[in-house]
Amino acid sequence: MSWFYDLQDLLFEFLEKGGPVVLLIGVLIMVMWILIFERLWFFRFSKPQLIQDARDQWDQVRSENGGPGRKSWEGHMIRSMLISQASSSINTNIDLIKVCTAVAPLFGLFGTITGMMEVFHILAVTGGGDAKAMAGGVARSTIPAMAGLFASIPALLALRSIDQAAKKNVEILTERLTYDKKFDVI
Repeated sequence: MSWFYDLQDLLFEFLEKGGPVVLLIGVLIMVMWILIFERLWFFRFSKPQLIQDARDQWDQVRSENGGPGRKSWEGHMIRSMLISQASSSINTNIDLIKVCTAVAPLFGLFGTITGMMEVFHILAVTGGGDAKAMAGGVARSTIPAMAGLFASIPALLALRSIDQAAKKNVEILTERLTYDKKFDVI
């Protein structure tokens, strides 16, 4: 259990050296990964039911007597609506994850700028004679940049996987909602 306290001390030291921007990046990391895991959960557990529900609704519309014909304008609009609704559910939060992934390095850059401002302030006050004080400012400028990149690179990999899965699932749904019965078995 002492390893947990050591890790906690290391994290607090990292946050202290990096400044308040690192705390902001940490919050962004938590939000981003909550959204990523939510999408992974959706693809694993909710998406199959969503596709099946859309397909069942399409089969019901297609088989109704007196309903829209197989290739009527109304049938086409209902099919488009079902695909659009499912696509909206499949793509939920993906744009927000993209924004978080893009903003993380910018927060790191912001931390770099604030850290360098501290270095320049120390240079102005001491005339460049206090190397120890300048080292603290340099650390305060590099740690946020590292944290921002640390946040965005793994999230980019996860985002790419999620985005490809979303596109693939919309494509599969589009193929499964066919007009012809001979293409129903996929």
